[in-house]
Amino acid sequence: MINISGEVIDTLKASIRGRVIAPADSDYDEARTVWNATIDRRPALIVRCAGAADVIAALAFARSNGILVSIRGGSHNIAGSAVSDDALMIDLSALKSVRIDPQAKRAYVEPGALLSDFDHEAQAFGLATPLGINSTTGVAGLTLGGGFGWISRKFGVTVDNLVAAEIVTADGKWRRVSKDADPELFWALRGGGGNFGVVTLFEYQLHEVGPEVYGGLVVFPLEQADAVLPKYRELVAQSPDELTVWAVLRLAPPLPFLPEDVHGKPVIVLASCYIGPVENGEKMLAPLRTFGTPCGEHLGPMPFTAWQKAFDPLLTPGARNYWKSHNFAELSDATFDILTNAVRSVPSPHCEVFIGAMAGQTNRVPVDATAYANRDSVYTINIHGRWTEAADDEKCTKWARDMFAAMTPHALGSVYVNFMTGEEGDRVKSAYGPNYDRLAEVKRRYDPENVFRSNQNIMPAA
Repeated sequence: MINISGEVIDTLKASIRGRVIAPADSDYDEARTVWNATIDRRPALIVRCAGAADVIAALAFARSNGILVSIRGGSHNIAGSAVSDDALMIDLSALKSVRIDPQAKRAYVEPGALLSDFDHEAQAFGLATPLGINSTTGVAGLTLGGGFGWISRKFGVTVDNLVAAEIVTADGKWRRVSKDADPELFWALRGGGGNFGVVTLFEYQLHEVGPEVYGGLVVFPLEQADAVLPKYRELVAQSPDELTVWAVLRLAPPLPFLPEDVHGKPVIVLASCYIGPVENGEKMLAPLRTFGTPCGEHLGPMPFTAWQKAFDPLLTPGARNYWKSHNFAELSDATFDILTNAVRSVPSPHCEVFIGAMAGQTNRVPVDATAYANRDSVYTINIHGRWTEAADDEKCTKWARDMFAAMTPHALGSVYVNFMTGEEGDRVKSAYGPNYDRLAEVKRRYDPENVFRSNQNIMPAA
């Protein structure tokens, strides 16, 4: 642990409107805790910022004292990059303002906001933008990695809807970037992660969605996988952009609409969200029931904000998590076999695999339009290892790695950067594909000393 004198800390405190938290403070352990319980790191200092001026001051302090910098937004990141040993954490979690301009259909969002904060404000006007699949996710990290959600097939990934951003770069300068101002930096922010600075405000384009949508769950026994999964594949290929259906393979949680004898048994959950006219929803989702014999279903009109929270109970903070992820252009029967065999031997009742159906508008954007490069990904499969006891670390990570290795020959070779664990730095180039060299050049221009490296790091070009 770096030892920083009280006098030096007092100097920092004098320049901060927010709060400086040191290891001796009573709330230090709470302040350094992130969503993934496998991450247990001890920063040298935590600066809980109250505004952009605090970010500038904290960054200047870290650079002048030779301290590594990490950046905390909503802290939902699987790799835990918000916190690093002996670093100065720039903590943005108190910056939660969300302002909606319903006439211009714009949202102005601070980097500590969660999806629930965003949805609460935007849905008051029947507006939304593609942001994640559960409400406890942080807006900032999701956006900077590219971002996608239940309405991405219609409106693209999150960064396709990012209009502008305010950022403090490594030299301590505040900049407002857009397609017309610092366009190359703006391009890099749209998927390049936290490599280029500390974003203090995001501006998004909004779309008319809700306040009610039609959707829910249809659950099948895993024994019906040979019938259900190929029909699911056909449905995705034929669906309009307004309909998104994801498949989740796991042990059945004790949902109230499932018979008790199904609880804890392997199942396929088809999770659907239709954002067209609600009165057409029942007809649009009726085919799901024909894929097999469901063991339970819960479909109907619901608030979009409720659907955004539907999976929150399965992603609460404090559990131990390990993910592995692949992108796919298509799903073969062999891939389905790998998935179903792995789910039959899950090492924890909290483990699951989800098949995220992308395509639609996400595939129509040119690969070089944004730093996010996965424009040929029709499906993203995330292997979600999740458990509660440290004694289970080895068997749960092995389960995820073995399934990942088995699927590798069938995958595209690319990866969604937000689903990468901290050990996967060798996959960063795969995450950005043909855009990597351009990103490295932007990094050289705006962060030549690699100040922002507590992330899935893009090295500055030589």
